[in-house]
Amino acid sequence: MPKNVEITVGQLASRSGVAVSALHFYESKGLISSRRTVGNQRRFTRDTLRRIAFIRVSQRVGIPLRSIQEALSALPDERTPTREDWAKLSVAWRSELDDRIRQLQRLRDGLTECIGCGCLSLDRCALANPDDVAAARGPGSRLMVVPRRDCAPPSSCAGPDLESPEAVGA
Repeated sequence: MPKNVEITVGQLASRSGVAVSALHFYESKGLISSRRTVGNQRRFTRDTLRRIAFIRVSQRVGIPLRSIQEALSALPDERTPTREDWAKLSVAWRSELDDRIRQLQRLRDGLTECIGCGCLSLDRCALANPDDVAAARGPGSRLMVVPRRDCAPPSSCAGPDLESPEAVGA
């Protein structure tokens, strides 16, 4: 196949192992791009296969789509990205992944204590009530505070305002 031949969305799906609907979603999010033929059919350049592989691997390690889109926007459109291009992108995420690993290790280490309490002692549960946040709201049943993903460590972030309509689903 000549290097400049474009491929259809069906060929892209078949070769990448990604559903056509997912490819349309990736395109709507700016992760990949196509051109339209006179008959309004999508045509993709062959380097889109590498971009899709990068998206799938990035998602597998937990990188949010917004971060993936920002990274892909830094790649050149006029040529297939090189190994150096990909390495530069992955280095930028290393500290984020290291933080996530530390957070998961803290959760793993707190799991034994949490299972031991049987969630009958929410005042002591390291996972359901980190740093006894619920006790600060007074006696009685309270909503559990779920740490935001962008916190490291999770207990250092203030959770949602437990009295707000957003917290109770109103």
